[in-house]
Amino acid sequence: MVESAKGMNDLSSEMEVDAFRRLFPLRFHERHLLESVRPDARPLGKARDTSLALGAVASADGSALAKIGSTTMLAAIKMEVMTPAKETPDEGCIAIEFHMPAICSPIVRPGRPAEAAPVVSKQLSDTIVSSGMLDLKELSLVSGKAAWMAYLDIYCLDADGALFDAALLAAVAAFSHLQIPVVSLNDDGRIVVFSKESEGEKPKNKPVNEEKRKLKLRSIPFGLTCIIHKNYILADPTAEEESIMETLITIVLDSSYQLVSLYKPGGPALAYQPIIQDCIALSRQRVGELQTILNEAICDMEVD
Repeated sequence: MVESAKGMNDLSSEMEVDAFRRLFPLRFHERHLLESVRPDARPLGKARDTSLALGAVASADGSALAKIGSTTMLAAIKMEVMTPAKETPDEGCIAIEFHMPAICSPIVRPGRPAEAAPVVSKQLSDTIVSSGMLDLKELSLVSGKAAWMAYLDIYCLDADGALFDAALLAAVAAFSHLQIPVVSLNDDGRIVVFSKESEGEKPKNKPVNEEKRKLKLRSIPFGLTCIIHKNYILADPTAEEESIMETLITIVLDSSYQLVSLYKPGGPALAYQPIIQDCIALSRQRVGELQTILNEAICDMEVD
């Protein structure tokens, strides 16, 4: 009887806490902030558990599945041959698109594009280009005639906060996994992609590249989103935290800890210099963590 009564009291307490959380979400979170802890038991500056798996899509030329907490991103790259622009005859191109299907969040409605999708797409494109991670000349095949177009599609499978951070990690990992297909010149001087079904055979025409190759990635960018609320900084927020405390700041550093970009999409709190410096310090720590996770995923793929 005593154990039964205790169990009922525990259940009643849990229901009261849940009701308070739903009715007064900001007060609920601020009570935790006073103790320098969050509802999921994380310290304020700690990111969620992160995992990375390369080669998640067998039909893609490069792919990765990234998870930060519950936030899940699937990135896939498809390579196609194109005619390069006259202004850049020795360079290929990349096209990035971020997708948020209705399954990823209850706030995304079927048939309607998510408001965040084009914003994240633009952020990703700007970050990858400005970081210098890719040398587009590596995508050239025949000067002025043929080059690679890399189509990167990122699908958000679960949107539980820090979408850009997870999408960038998935994108970087997909490019790390990318293998450039073998191509050859046919009798008409056109580029022919040596299909996967023909692997093991030799191309009939002289190949432009003898075997599949990887891109040389440099200055790999990693992102960390933080929430600024009063005197508190919360790293890697959940969707619930983002919806309650609206001032976000995203810091992107490269693998050499150089600042690539700083993004603050409005919000009531002002980002004073000491706050920015604290966010950058958290980002530097996070870059080290993500670099280790990426290296381990690459090693696991090579072993397999």
